[in-house]
Amino acid sequence: MLQTNDKILFDLIQKEFNRQQTEIELIASENYVSKDVLEANWTILTNKYSEWYPGKRYYAWQEFIDEIENLAISRAKELFKAEYVNVQPLSGSPANMACYMAVLNPWDTVLWLSLDQWWHLSHGHPMNFSGLLYNMVPYFLDKETEIIDMDEVERIATETKPKMILAWFSAYPRNLDWKRFRQIADKVWAVLMADIAHIAWLVAGWVLENPIPYCDIVTTTTHKTLRWPRWAIIMSKEKYWPAIARAVFPWIQWWPHEHTIAAKAVAFKEALDPSFKVYVRQVVDNARHFAQNLMKNWFKIVSNWTDNHLILIDVFNSFWVTWQEAEKTLELVGLSTNKNMIPYDERKALDPSWIRIWTRALTTRGMCEKEIDIIWSVFYRSIKALQEAKWYNSKVDDKSNLEVFENKDFLDNLNILKQEVLKLCEKFPIYK
Repeated sequence: MLQTNDKILFDLIQKEFNRQQTEIELIASENYVSKDVLEANWTILTNKYSEWYPGKRYYAWQEFIDEIENLAISRAKELFKAEYVNVQPLSGSPANMACYMAVLNPWDTVLWLSLDQWWHLSHGHPMNFSGLLYNMVPYFLDKETEIIDMDEVERIATETKPKMILAWFSAYPRNLDWKRFRQIADKVWAVLMADIAHIAWLVAGWVLENPIPYCDIVTTTTHKTLRWPRWAIIMSKEKYWPAIARAVFPWIQWWPHEHTIAAKAVAFKEALDPSFKVYVRQVVDNARHFAQNLMKNWFKIVSNWTDNHLILIDVFNSFWVTWQEAEKTLELVGLSTNKNMIPYDERKALDPSWIRIWTRALTTRGMCEKEIDIIWSVFYRSIKALQEAKWYNSKVDDKSNLEVFENKDFLDNLNILKQEVLKLCEKFPIYK
């Protein structure tokens, strides 16, 4: 009907669908939901107001709405082994805000991983509520190993006596020591909170250790890694649930979106299926295969390995090309990536040395190590062609040189690589 009633919007949606279908997604915040999730997300549940929580609604005729939300809650509890789950937060930032407001007072001290070391705006940036309302004290990664130094975390916590310790990252490719974080939090009488938006699927798939037994509060978005609708959930110990429930409603937001909660219930069911663990394991195997081959071909990788699905690649110091040049080059061959700072990056936040990739979305399409061999090869040959084109133009410096994209021979080389990507995409469509 949209094609008939709103042709302009329909065409734009179709163009985006075609883009996704003909490119390989390596951006670490994007994935493809199942058709069942898509279907649940556009149901007539969007018509219903359901203010408050199951059993305590303000509006009438909530019987089936309550059952749907309770179903989502019960499945999330089973999946993550959580005591309490709130499925109403509209996204990650409101979920984090609700947790802060539930256990902190303004100007309380919070210990967090410094923003320039793979943190997130909603956890301490001075332009965000977290940085405006709370005293944020950072801890850092070891400069040599690029891994969190837990002895240093304990030292800073002992000195500053934070009311909350945050354990989370958006681009850290290694595991976290949840038990040690718990010991440090107990030592200084702090609440321990984790935001696992980038590793929740690894926890659900039993590849990484579950932080729920160690943490007082855990948040995660339900899109990105989890192949779920764009939303968030909060999980906590039972004793925190009244304060968290009150913070979500009525402090932070009002009406939950029950059509999205229904889609969440579908996604939780999918993650409970044994096949999900096989899928998660394959994602990690693909990431490590990708990283291993890049390192063999002179790419610097953060911490020289990955324990999850994330790979941080130094394109500037490895091949003397900027992220902007690399991102545009890879885009032209059909590989989507994004720029990212790393700890102690000598370049600026908006012009870093590194790009971030992951292997989740391509694994969703059914690709394995055989296809990774093609993708990393296209990745390498694209960057190498860019480097050679810059040398040819005598423009090898620390600034982006977009003139290189006017070089016909360079663009012809990229088009050949693009055909390899298109063949892969045709073989592995997003939705059959």
